Amino acid sequence: MNRESIYVANQPLSEALKIWEQALKEIGFGQRRTRVIPVDEALGETTARAVYASHSSPTYNASAMDGVAVRFEDLGFASEASPVVLKSDQYQSVNTGNEVPDRFNAVVMIEDVHTRADGSIELINSATPWQHIRTVGEDIVATELILPAGHTIRPIDQGAMLASGVAQVEVNATPKVTVIPTGSELIAPGSPGKPGQIIEFNSRILAGYLREWGAEVSVLSPVSDDPELITEALLEAVKRSDIVVTNAGASAGTRDFSSTVLASAGRVVVRGVAIKPGKPVILALVDSKPVIGLPGYPISAILTLQLFARDLVYRFRGQRPPSGESCNAIMSRPMHSPMGVDQFVRVTLGRVHDTLIATPSGKGAGSVMSLVRADGLLTIPVGSEGIGAGETVRIELMRPMQEVDRTLVAIGSHDNILDLMANGLHQLDPPIRLSSAHVGSMGGIMAIRRGEAHFGGTHLLDEQTGEYNIPFIKRFLAGMQLRLVNLCYRQQGFIVAKGNPKAVRSFTDIVERKLLFINRQKGAGTRLLTDKIIRESGLDPGLIAGYDHEEYTHMNIAVAVMSGSADVGMGIRAAAVALGLDFVPVAEERYDLIVPEAFVDDKRMSAAFDLIQDQQFMARVETLGGYSLRHCGNVIYRQ
Repeated sequence: MNRESIYVANQPLSEALKIWEQALKEIGFGQRRTRVIPVDEALGETTARAVYASHSSPTYNASAMDGVAVRFEDLGFASEASPVVLKSDQYQSVNTGNEVPDRFNAVVMIEDVHTRADGSIELINSATPWQHIRTVGEDIVATELILPAGHTIRPIDQGAMLASGVAQVEVNATPKVTVIPTGSELIAPGSPGKPGQIIEFNSRILAGYLREWGAEVSVLSPVSDDPELITEALLEAVKRSDIVVTNAGASAGTRDFSSTVLASAGRVVVRGVAIKPGKPVILALVDSKPVIGLPGYPISAILTLQLFARDLVYRFRGQRPPSGESCNAIMSRPMHSPMGVDQFVRVTLGRVHDTLIATPSGKGAGSVMSLVRADGLLTIPVGSEGIGAGETVRIELMRPMQEVDRTLVAIGSHDNILDLMANGLHQLDPPIRLSSAHVGSMGGIMAIRRGEAHFGGTHLLDEQTGEYNIPFIKRFLAGMQLRLVNLCYRQQGFIVAKGNPKAVRSFTDIVERKLLFINRQKGAGTRLLTDKIIRESGLDPGLIAGYDHEEYTHMNIAVAVMSGSADVGMGIRAAAVALGLDFVPVAEERYDLIVPEAFVDDKRMSAAFDLIQDQQFMARVETLGGYSLRHCGNVIYRQ
């Protein structure tokens, strides 16, 4: 078969949803199946029918106090001056919850009762009818509606049903979902991996979301890229499931078999949807059961699961999906969108001044951390060419707004200390989130200029003056009231493999030995230092293999060296130490924080200042390697 023949024109999302809905109606998906279970086991289940009280609660007149049951008429106008004495046949001692005999209609608290030697009692206060008595049906009356149909049962609901004599309840059935990860390259978490092998974690994420929505989930062991094995696993899953989810193999590679397997085992309803990420998703029916073929990249898989499986789970349970919270925000930078698709963009949020700023949290359908860091999801609808910087957008929140409002936004140069700061701030009560975007020193300065960050990290060396950061602040942030606060001094140099097997000492060594270099992005302080050293060495950057290959953090540089995709890169010693690599020092640089004066007294910023000068925190920084904190927290410059 021609692999391209399995592709159809990608359906617009709105059209795909309509087609899918019609297919589900044809098979009668979501027609109610119910079961009767003990109320004790019903927490989180959905009532299939209205629940009515079997009997009243309480079922008898019950004392609400420890004391004596009396007839209120007998107390008349009792007072301290004129106490009433009741003989033993005119009252009865009761404890809280005891039945009050029919001949009595009030209870007097034990604290107000004086018992006399002859067994009579003396009372100095009058009583009102049914004082301190819980009458029959005071809480629940027999036949009263306890819960409506379609109600999600809470702990208090369980108590109300049991109190009214309901011991069993009819609930909607829970959908059984089977997740089938596919791929010959997949290995179990914790297994020692080899090049080309991938830890299988997608199914755990997918199962977690499905359980969160209320499904009963089974996850199969990874199935190799073999059509017969995939078909066998699929058909077995369909037999014992209400919904089946396959992961990976949905595209058109030579080892992608989901579409052909689903077409042969059942009917493919939708093949490809015009969304980004998630375009290769497959919607199919096998033996009148919905099967959703998800792409393999994590973000694509999660997004398409939410788009096409979430509603199925809630519908099966007789519930409406909860409506998510959303908000308006200002885009911090322009976002271009490919024509003809609905694009879903993960964003981080932070309130700077009174403005909520949205910044893309990462790119790529495989970037799991972009979703971990994300505060919300921006939808750029089909037909739009993108969104401009400063434009107001609607964001679907992925975490509570309360957490967003406790976020400290850092945009600028990357340093490993920021990770320690994020952890330390999160330990506070209440916790403070640090949202850190690594866009380089110059990117941080521009973010401060645009009012998009509470602070920015920078280590820009001005070659003419030999001064760090201040000349750039004067040039690009003139007129802004701000403080430049030192965070650290750190060692910059060559990150190389353990033992420095290539004997790298200079850029001349890199050129002469034809080593592969990995660079930082334009605008990064490390890039400026790199270019300065190359110029001073009299070398042509074009002679350095890999000079145009850029990464955005020191840790990305270190990972490239560790994995062997590069022989050497410029970065900080702490990144080399973290991954067990060697380091050749080149220079010590000053890394500062630019803080606009408007945020200096902000509680979040004050907490950060306190943290970086805490002795325990500073001791942890020292263990990273390559840092000096001799001026940490000092104001270097004011403007």
